[in-house]
Amino acid sequence: MIEVLLIVVPLLLAGVAVVWPAERTRPWLLPVAGVLHVLLVAVLLVRPSSSPVNPWLGFDAVSRAVLPMVSILFLVCAAYAVSYLRIRADQSNKVFVAMLLSLHALFSFALQARHLGLLWIGVEAATLLTVPLLHFNNTARAIEATWKYLIVGGTGVALSLLGSFCLGYASLHGGGTGDLTFAGMVSQGPALSRPWLVAAWVLLLAGYGTKMGLAPMHTWKPDAYGEAPGVVGAILAGGATTIAFVAVLRVKQVVDAAGGGAMTERTLLVFGLFSMVVSSLYLLATRDFKRMLAYSSVEHMGILAVGAALGTAGLSAALYHVWNNGLTKGALFLSAGNIRRAARARTADTVSGMAWCTPVSARVLVVGLFAVTAMPPFGPFFSELGIIRAGLETHHGSAVAVFTICLLLAFIGLTRLMFAIVDGRPRAAARMERHAGREAAGVVIPPIVFLAFSLWLGLAAPPLLQKSWSSAAAYLEAVR
Repeated sequence: MIEVLLIVVPLLLAGVAVVWPAERTRPWLLPVAGVLHVLLVAVLLVRPSSSPVNPWLGFDAVSRAVLPMVSILFLVCAAYAVSYLRIRADQSNKVFVAMLLSLHALFSFALQARHLGLLWIGVEAATLLTVPLLHFNNTARAIEATWKYLIVGGTGVALSLLGSFCLGYASLHGGGTGDLTFAGMVSQGPALSRPWLVAAWVLLLAGYGTKMGLAPMHTWKPDAYGEAPGVVGAILAGGATTIAFVAVLRVKQVVDAAGGGAMTERTLLVFGLFSMVVSSLYLLATRDFKRMLAYSSVEHMGILAVGAALGTAGLSAALYHVWNNGLTKGALFLSAGNIRRAARARTADTVSGMAWCTPVSARVLVVGLFAVTAMPPFGPFFSELGIIRAGLETHHGSAVAVFTICLLLAFIGLTRLMFAIVDGRPRAAARMERHAGREAAGVVIPPIVFLAFSLWLGLAAPPLLQKSWSSAAAYLEAVR
């Protein structure tokens, strides 16, 4: 019952948002939904249901490993959104609030989907509901970015649908019934038709890899993240990419059960390392600090793919990194959004001296930079170290070398741009905005909270969470 409430509660509040008469108080529905969702998830995390998991939908080991992070991410972003929408009082917030709540419900739906068709529906619906959020600023560049997101993302969704059909045919041609529940396909295992299975893996990896933002299917990310409000970028970077990664893991489990483990490992390793190489090179060249965060997200999707290719230990570290990436990126996107509003510009050629104009946000951005580039004692250091150790233990020395070099290049690119924005003399437009409420408590406390979570995950990740990551990894790899 609680599993269903995780979906129903945000949806009901989305309906309330549509009919809520007051623009000023409507955004408070977001933190209300966030608090309720976190409480429900906490109950399931601490006291998992003892009844058998529904074969189509349920809070299984994989959901338990990642859904609490998405819930925390939404709650903190919801608190930020209240102040953000007050600043943006020139825009109606009805659609924005309703879409955010609906998106949260769909994230809960997709992460609990244990049926290939339901998973596809959740990802497709989330793609469509993201559109009004992306062009909230209603500029020409935002509309262009939205169209690119629709075209590239829609292509990914279409490929994943075709891959789902192929996986169904793999079951039928193997003498099965075409059962698309993941448990049913895993149990059929080696009986799945090999040619249809290979076709399904290629299409589904390309489709859901597009939603993750793996290179070369990442082309929508720089525009979408660069033009969307910071709070939307945070939710996409931590929520939408997580459901796509989980989709890849669930499909991988089926292919592994059919004897295709070597194929899934090789392809994930190649796509992961390629994404890291591409993103690190772009990070060395970009001048736009919001697009910088998009390329950083591409890099971290590559890190997740590499971890998933390195056996149980690597997958456990990757699930740990899902938390670290999602919560640390939240701090970066929210603080970058604050700086973007104050500077009225987006590139290092036109933005400087933000440590003077937005002192708190600038400092959060710098600390977040060190966190996301795996500086101890923040969480990303330990999850990336876990992936490197898994690579060495599985004798992937060359891959570990490329992995490490890419991390170094990304650090150089991020610091180069970040300090150019923070240091120096502030521009005239930014100086005028210093006392315009751009650093109100409501927009600076949430990114600080995200940084605190990143530090907590590094210094004192609770055993309950560590067990959830290792249990999910063992569950996904048990078929090998």
